[in-house]
Amino acid sequence: MSVDLSILLIILGCAVVTFIPRIIPFIAVRKLDIPDVVTKWLSFIPICIFTALIVDSFIQDGEGLLTINWYVLLAIIPTLFMALWTKSLSFTVLFGIICMASIRFIF
Repeated sequence: MSVDLSILLIILGCAVVTFIPRIIPFIAVRKLDIPDVVTKWLSFIPICIFTALIVDSFIQDGEGLLTINWYVLLAIIPTLFMALWTKSLSFTVLFGIICMASIRFIF
């Protein structure tokens, strides 16, 4: 497989454009002294985003009503227990992926 130079430049450009907004806030905030209230508030943001992604994945629109994707809910339940047991985000995400892949393989 050969890679055309223009495709390579597009991929590198996309990497730079994606990388810059993720790194600049960390560089800018590193020198600032953030109050404890703001730090505590910021600690809840990953939980909120993760919850929004989970709820969005198992509640779907269906003919004017909200319907539940039971396969996703079936994967969420053991993943939630694993998250409470391990308290590790990486292990929880990996376990959730394995649960969902297993459910899709079985059903």
